[in-house]
Amino acid sequence: MGPKILIVDDERPIRDMLRFALERADFDTVEAADAQTAQTAIADDNPNLVLLDWMLPDLSGVELARRLKKDDATRDLPIIMLTARGQETDKIRGLDSGADDYVTKPFSPRELVARINAVLRRVSPIPEGEPLEANGLRLDPESHRVTSNGEALHMGPTEFRLLQYFMGHPERVHSRARLLDRVWGRNVYVEERTVDVHIRRLRKCLAPHGYDRFIQTVRGAGYRFSAGD
Repeated sequence: MGPKILIVDDERPIRDMLRFALERADFDTVEAADAQTAQTAIADDNPNLVLLDWMLPDLSGVELARRLKKDDATRDLPIIMLTARGQETDKIRGLDSGADDYVTKPFSPRELVARINAVLRRVSPIPEGEPLEANGLRLDPESHRVTSNGEALHMGPTEFRLLQYFMGHPERVHSRARLLDRVWGRNVYVEERTVDVHIRRLRKCLAPHGYDRFIQTVRGAGYRFSAGD
């Protein structure tokens, strides 16, 4: 079997459908019908990714995602939110909770498998390269660490990739489409608005040390990394 996927949904028919589709795609699966069981499964089974339904009987998927992202032990665990809520505001809320992707019901099993593979590729180890530095901000791909004058900055794998790309291509304006292509990868089912969410997360990680100003919004064009005074 391949990577282990935790399916969190209170409806057994949906869990059965997801398990069948994922196991056909050579994933291993674990199931949970509520948030408490999901947290136990995460601790016991160490899944590679969580498929998380928005509506759960004991705790919303959004709140569970927030708790997982606040815990040092699970903050890097990839989460794909599953929900019937299709409004843009709901998608942004789901992504802001810490989810790495958002899939609206109904969806095809093939699309879901493609999204899972895309997220797993994004959180896979980043190829080693030379450390990048800018005015005290240092990113080391080999150790996967970001530091500010020696003090560690904590961020998720997607934010790390974004920062690595920005620091490797400073003073250029990058459109959302280019960032999706270079950071998320081609043929990935991710909306351009997702970039904005991860930019906000990256700025939040950099803000305590004043480096959030390096990530500049270029109105109508995209984003630029500039470490100049």
